[in-house]
Amino acid sequence: MPFTVGDLLAVRDLHLSLVAGAAGRHRVIEAAHVSEMLRPGEWLQGGELLMTTGLVLPVDRSSCDGFVRDVVGGGAAALALGLGRGQPHRRPPAHLVEAAEEAGLPLLTVPDEVPFIAVTKAVFAARAAEERRALEHTADVQRRLTVAAASGGGLDVILKVWLDATRRPAVVTDALGRQLAAVGDAPGRLLDAARTIIEEITPRGLRGSAVVDAADLTVGVQPIGARRLRGHVLLAGPPGGGHRLLDAALVSLLTMELERRHLAREPHRRARTAAMGRLVSGGISEERAGRLLAALEVSTENLRGLAVQAPPGEAEELAADLSLALPGGLVRFDGDIVEALAVDGVDVPAVLARFAPGRPAGIGSAFHPGTAAITLRQARSLLAASARLGRPAEATGHGIGRLLLTLGPPDLLAAFADAVLAPIDAADPDGEILATLRTWLDANGVWDVAAGRLGVHRHTVRNRIDRVERLTGRPIASAATRHELWLALETRDVLAHTPPART
Repeated sequence: MPFTVGDLLAVRDLHLSLVAGAAGRHRVIEAAHVSEMLRPGEWLQGGELLMTTGLVLPVDRSSCDGFVRDVVGGGAAALALGLGRGQPHRRPPAHLVEAAEEAGLPLLTVPDEVPFIAVTKAVFAARAAEERRALEHTADVQRRLTVAAASGGGLDVILKVWLDATRRPAVVTDALGRQLAAVGDAPGRLLDAARTIIEEITPRGLRGSAVVDAADLTVGVQPIGARRLRGHVLLAGPPGGGHRLLDAALVSLLTMELERRHLAREPHRRARTAAMGRLVSGGISEERAGRLLAALEVSTENLRGLAVQAPPGEAEELAADLSLALPGGLVRFDGDIVEALAVDGVDVPAVLARFAPGRPAGIGSAFHPGTAAITLRQARSLLAASARLGRPAEATGHGIGRLLLTLGPPDLLAAFADAVLAPIDAADPDGEILATLRTWLDANGVWDVAAGRLGVHRHTVRNRIDRVERLTGRPIASAATRHELWLALETRDVLAHTPPART
């Protein structure tokens, strides 16, 4: 238990008396300090028992008020005044007592026969005893947690021992933020308070930890895992002070448990990898593909291929993460390339942002399960484009043309776009004609649709497109002309969103 002002008063050999601020008896004393300064507050760190003989302390009310305000502002737990023969004061000044009482600052008196060093030794002896008890308690809880972890009872048994020993609610989640186990009152409150921060720190892996203050609840969020993030533990209460060693012990034991679970799922992952191999081997009928997915408890109309370039030596771990994140767990790896099949409804870019941020990744189009090999081949072929774009590349309709444009040298692409659009650029400094051209082409040349999207009259659109024809000298009714204009506009858009090449 913390050492308080009341505990210090109970040390009989010191013969201390409390003359003001009795309401502060519960204040915790962290240290003892002697000062004869008139303004000692700036030299305090908080929690001190400040001892003084009052050598330079004036006894008028205004000076006493200022002195007490300074001591309180410095964070002192209590003030002790030495009294007796040879001291400036034989009894506490009345104005000092009044000021301390009004400020709620405990004012103690130290008799002449008790040196300040005796009080200091008593404070530090009590603090040492408190730290010793805390260490003994920590060692006992660590032993109990270790026994629980070795029992094979899993997360529930470990967390039950934790709650019995610390009275602190806790929740363990997987890497996706899904609850695996919990103890204490209202674990949902911990999850709700920490959900957003978990999403933010997950990309940082094992370096991601945080403290969340939500209303009357403080939640510490710690990562769990040995070499790779396996989940998080959410602990109620501040992580500092005596909690730090216990929190670290719990994280270590939870890491062992989640790593054990990870290894235990390896046969399951291998079976799903084998099933994925049969699914994408080619020549499989829709009926057979459906039966295979049903055996894996997967129900979907379509599958989308996913390919990710993993960091060297990390493909197996990334494959395990994606196996957990993607329903059905249809994941495999070959060298440093991880391949997966995602079912309908999965936000693939979000999964990549969580588990493979910044890595080259290709996402294929949605195909029926019987033709899953096609979408997977698409995904793998897009890895080079993704590496150039600096983001995942998707083979989805309109996006394919853009991806093809990224394969050309930027200087050549820019020259092509300028050659087609330069006559318009010169006459259209505000870009109004080019914006109209883009909208009209996207509307397939339908005047009313383009006018509606631009918020102008259809004749305005027609006049601007006629001007394009005059400026370029190309017949706008020609499919070839429209195609070149569209391709030039697409090229500029792609170049605007493509990071510069690394040198």
